[in-house]
Amino acid sequence: MKSLLLILPLLSALVPKALAQMPTNKIYGVNLGGWLLLEPWMLPKEWQEMGGQICDDCTQCIESEFALAKAYPDTVDGVFAQHWDTWFTQNDVNTLKDAGINTVRLPLGFWIVEGLVNRAVEHYPRGGLQYLRRGLGWLRDAGIRVILDHHALPGVQTPGQMFTGNCTDDVQFYTPYNYGRALVWTAVMTTLSHLDPNFSSVFSIEAVNEEMMDANDTPGYGDFQKNFVRTVRAVETILGIPVDNTPPNLSSVMSTLPSTNFVAALDGACKSDLFNQDVTAALLEAIPILSDIATSYDLEVILTLSPFDCHDKEPIVTNFMDITWQYDNPSNPADAAIGPQAYDNHLYYSFGGVADPNPTAYLESICNLQRVQDSAALGNSPMWFGEWALSTNFNATDAFLKDWADAQKLAYSKGAGWIFWNFKIESSDSWGDQTDVPRQWSYLEGLKRGYLTQDPSKYLNPDVCVPYIKDNTKSTTTTTSATGAVKSSTSRKLAKKQRQRHARENFF
Repeated sequence: MKSLLLILPLLSALVPKALAQMPTNKIYGVNLGGWLLLEPWMLPKEWQEMGGQICDDCTQCIESEFALAKAYPDTVDGVFAQHWDTWFTQNDVNTLKDAGINTVRLPLGFWIVEGLVNRAVEHYPRGGLQYLRRGLGWLRDAGIRVILDHHALPGVQTPGQMFTGNCTDDVQFYTPYNYGRALVWTAVMTTLSHLDPNFSSVFSIEAVNEEMMDANDTPGYGDFQKNFVRTVRAVETILGIPVDNTPPNLSSVMSTLPSTNFVAALDGACKSDLFNQDVTAALLEAIPILSDIATSYDLEVILTLSPFDCHDKEPIVTNFMDITWQYDNPSNPADAAIGPQAYDNHLYYSFGGVADPNPTAYLESICNLQRVQDSAALGNSPMWFGEWALSTNFNATDAFLKDWADAQKLAYSKGAGWIFWNFKIESSDSWGDQTDVPRQWSYLEGLKRGYLTQDPSKYLNPDVCVPYIKDNTKSTTTTTSATGAVKSSTSRKLAKKQRQRHARENFF
């Protein structure tokens, strides 16, 4: 598979192996939002038909999966099964493939792993894993790669948001208990990604979607980042998948484990002193959950009987929101890296605070965007833009939305690529006067209206940014292209050595 390093020579010194598993040349992707993690604003008509409500403050009505499951515990599973069966279908996969999409980011709630849910106090629909496996099989057959995005974390990671699955101001993710549950989720998803054939298109797992931005509100998050990576690599170590900087005593421990029952091998590995306390606890808690999944989905042979030597497989790309997502002395996720790692950034101009609400300001801002370079300077590379849209906070003409699409694609393609939010929005005839919602947030609608090109690597106007690029940015770009790699080679080498040292220290 052709590496993105050929496309991103300026970043290659920082990420020598992180890109090998990614789609060829560049990520051109969409999010599968609203499917296995339903956000009512994206499909208000269907949501109300399901029994939900729409209100100005989602903490005050039935406007999340948690609230709907709590209100209708006896019928919620059937209602959601109908939604899962129809929101994302084989026809959608065919359409995305025909549109040149090579990647999907798949938002998931922690409750997709049902054994993690405390049913006494947590209310979520059951049965989603069946539909996840089916959808992943379709994507595998279409040759579309997948990022499993832990979009809604146990305990809720961000207040007042539908995307957390429970719209509440009571944020409890940043606690040892819920960090632990997130690590169990990680162990389960890593195992399935390597052993369940339906998961074979998964190349990356994202630890947390949009954590709170003020690092003062996320105590312990840096330690969690390191344990997330350690958990992924621990599972892969037991599976026989080679990862750089493995500890020297690894082979002797692995030689004592069974080679034909992964669940038993997982248990045996936890009896050694190879992993730290948090990782060991997560792996042990994952064992009964994996056993239940094996029984429920006819995976006993794969998980408990068959040989599981995966030495020919590539390690998962661990994925975090990049360091610039937070402020007030955030932890650097680059310090957690062991093996291939990538970074995610989200950018929506429509929420304000980025550029003045007019076409010129938008284009001047996006055409001079430096986020890829700024993050790379902090070791957060490769980086893709995992969420963006055509949304604006002014009345945008069709002509502007064409320019807006091209300009954003140009900016985000300076990194590893882009992933649009969302692949679709509830059909336009359900929106009444609010037609801008699907017009600006649906990739498929944007294709129909001609804002987006049928070939995602192409542009309606590749020179859209020429009038807006500032002279200092032009000169900076030229200098970087011609001599920047040489000028910064010493600092890049030092940064690389520092990260390698961190990896050796962090491994288990």
